[in-house]
Amino acid sequence: MPSRADRPRAQPPRPRRPLVLSLARWATGLTLLVVSVVVACRVLGTDAVTPVTQLLAPLPWLLVPAGAALAAAAALRWRAGALWAVVVLAVTAWFARPFGAGETAPAPPGPVVAHVSVLTSNVEFGQAAPRLIDEVRRETAHGQKPGIVFVEECSLRCSALLERLPRTAYPYRNVVRQDGSKGSAILSVYPLRNTAGIPSTMAMPGAVATIGGRAVRLQLAHPLPPISGQVAAWRTELGRIQAYAAASARDGTPGIVAGDFNATRDHAAFRHLLSAGGLRDSALYGGAAHTPSWPHAAPRPLGVQIDHVLVSREFQVREARFIDLSGTDHRALRVRLDLHG
Repeated sequence: MPSRADRPRAQPPRPRRPLVLSLARWATGLTLLVVSVVVACRVLGTDAVTPVTQLLAPLPWLLVPAGAALAAAAALRWRAGALWAVVVLAVTAWFARPFGAGETAPAPPGPVVAHVSVLTSNVEFGQAAPRLIDEVRRETAHGQKPGIVFVEECSLRCSALLERLPRTAYPYRNVVRQDGSKGSAILSVYPLRNTAGIPSTMAMPGAVATIGGRAVRLQLAHPLPPISGQVAAWRTELGRIQAYAAASARDGTPGIVAGDFNATRDHAAFRHLLSAGGLRDSALYGGAAHTPSWPHAAPRPLGVQIDHVLVSREFQVREARFIDLSGTDHRALRVRLDLHG
């Protein structure tokens, strides 16, 4: 009979991880999983579906939850989680690096035939139309009158208010008079031949301007926002802008596509639009690559840049500047360009 000393001793029970620590690890893992999915879609070049499409817009800000997850994993002594967080942070930081870093746009061939100033503004159901008119007048008084003005969400009241800008100042116009967010307008000091524009829920009128003796395509952009339930429609309307840009590139006509694209450079659909039309994002080369345009109420540098002026290779960007206008949730964008012959 074995002695009491020879009997196997019962192992002490393993201490259970406190519930709060388990919950903290689960929360950290869930945070990393969400960020990982969004960043993976950025790597794969897809906008995927809700909520990834929406989370791609503020991609650089995903560094915040990823960094918090790394700190949490370190505090929890969760080595696998910490390694996961480091990888996610590195990939996110790569895509969040400053736009335009190391990028230069070669000067177009030929002499400069015209200096062109473009202003685009989403006036939010026409509410900021008076402020936009004041801005145009102020710029004009300082000898910097915008030659082309694109106006999105120009309601019926907005269309009426634009008449305050005398026809002698902007004799050429393509105004789509619809109420709410559906109306839009293009005002120009250059002769215009209005075109059919692009079919869309919110009006996207177009025109061909004569600038410096050259025909220049003008196209206002205002696709639907990619909110839940209408991501497919957003993708379709951005695809129509892409098809327009590609056709313009094939016929070699200089072009400007400006407005509220409801998309950032982290959206695959927007990048495809740029490449298909051989277009340059003015903010990228004009010194405003890091400025958010929406929402206006968010303090800088919070927010995302969804308002753009895209130009063909015949243009050289001299300056891009975002302007605060009261009454709208968007910042206006002013761009100075040189058109080469």
